[in-house]
Amino acid sequence: MSRVAELAAEYTRVRPRLVGVAYSIVGTLAEAQDVVSDCWLKLADADARERVLDVEAWAVVAVARRAVDVLRSARVRREEYVGPWLPEPLVDPGSPDPAERVTLDDTVSYALMVVLETLTPAERTTWVLHEVFGMSFPEIAAVVGRSPAAVRQLAVRARAHVTAGAPRVDVAAPEHRRVVDAFLGAVEGGDLAALVGLLDPDVVLTSDGGGLLGVARRPVHGPDHVARFVLGVRRKVAADERLVPLAVNGGPGFAVLRADGTTRFVCSITAVGDRVRRVDIVVAPAKLPRAR
Repeated sequence: MSRVAELAAEYTRVRPRLVGVAYSIVGTLAEAQDVVSDCWLKLADADARERVLDVEAWAVVAVARRAVDVLRSARVRREEYVGPWLPEPLVDPGSPDPAERVTLDDTVSYALMVVLETLTPAERTTWVLHEVFGMSFPEIAAVVGRSPAAVRQLAVRARAHVTAGAPRVDVAAPEHRRVVDAFLGAVEGGDLAALVGLLDPDVVLTSDGGGLLGVARRPVHGPDHVARFVLGVRRKVAADERLVPLAVNGGPGFAVLRADGTTRFVCSITAVGDRVRRVDIVVAPAKLPRAR
């Protein structure tokens, strides 16, 4: 086997983890996959000059560096985004192709991805690499261009922001699924009272339409307002469209599929205890999965 073939085989093996690193930093799968593809070319070039002994370690650093650059550029574009900007939801692609797989730590819920959007690029990268991927502060310093001491401070600030912003999801998976099933049952039945009863007093609903009409351009707060908004969305679902439960970033959610198999929107539901704390709806076409 040639050296290039060896590199390609090893890069393919670690690709799901690399896409997970990039996705956790940039928040969209397409950009994450582009980052990983770009870094393959850099790896081949670097290895031609001096043999890369640990492909995975080299690639994680290279991917993280590139992802930081992409995130900084994306932040400028997102300032002009119409309405709230939500991360791209990850749903099971149902494909064995490594290019479509992502290895994401089960602690990186969709709600956490939303909170990570409030961090600076350096804070976000530090938190992701240290808390999720277990990298040391000196290693992260090489990625973000700061000293290890400065990176440690970034980690402290990022952890404080995440702790303050992310719901503490201490509910077991079966209980989470039960709450979501009850939520869907109330929605399907058009039961306003039952739906309000399932919502946390601090519930918030955010929808990302990418500028499409008919999508809330500000978050909706409170059980009554959120329940009425959700039931209004349900009434707009056509008779030939179907609601399909699925995992969103590893947690319970659902999608509405059109008759042709394309996705109309994906919804992530975050429960705390026996109540729904967050409802995040992604309608923007560029962030939706392809037809199944």
